[in-house]
Amino acid sequence: MKLLSIGAEATVYANDKIKAVVKQRQPKGYRAKELDDRLRLSRMRREVKVIEALQQLEIPVPKLIGSDEKTAAITMQLIEGRKARDVLSGDNYRGICSEIGKSIGLMHKNNMIHGDLTTSNMIIGNNKRVHFIDFGLSLFSNKDEDKAVDLHLFRQALNSSHSRIAEKCFDAAIAAYKKANSSGWKAVLNRLERVKGRGRNKGKNKPDRAESR
Repeated sequence: MKLLSIGAEATVYANDKIKAVVKQRQPKGYRAKELDDRLRLSRMRREVKVIEALQQLEIPVPKLIGSDEKTAAITMQLIEGRKARDVLSGDNYRGICSEIGKSIGLMHKNNMIHGDLTTSNMIIGNNKRVHFIDFGLSLFSNKDEDKAVDLHLFRQALNSSHSRIAEKCFDAAIAAYKKANSSGWKAVLNRLERVKGRGRNKGKNKPDRAESR
């Protein structure tokens, strides 16, 4: 198998022969083994449940092939294509971000939080659809706060990786989000304003370096 990435929680390998990805949650030596085993297993199970639920909603995600509770590993479909981070531009942002917003809206409508909405975790597949990957931080939640934080992180990711078109991208995504989450978007976007405000106030309240010496 070919090593694809090493993250804080898991190592990801590609098996090109069967067009699959294996996500292996690595043991953490700084945690007691019993606690570590329990955490890795519970997080793996949660990730599997989220992916299965998203498949039921027909949101483009990798198809599950299997999971191994002994090793806390998930085997899933290898999505062939390019990361949205490398494709998104001023020429195509509207179509791509509208699809992203629709999918996020469906997730939130059904009380699922991705947890790491960056364009590096979205792949434009060979079928031209936007596939979401990496649900290691995902969870089930009906809280507007969690949904607002999900959107806030997405906006921050756009500002970081696509600063020139970030505002247009987010606006296109939110327009589609509202349609997909027609009964819940107002409460989430109201909460988003509060989340943004907390971020601004945190920056303002930061002491000046000269004064803090």
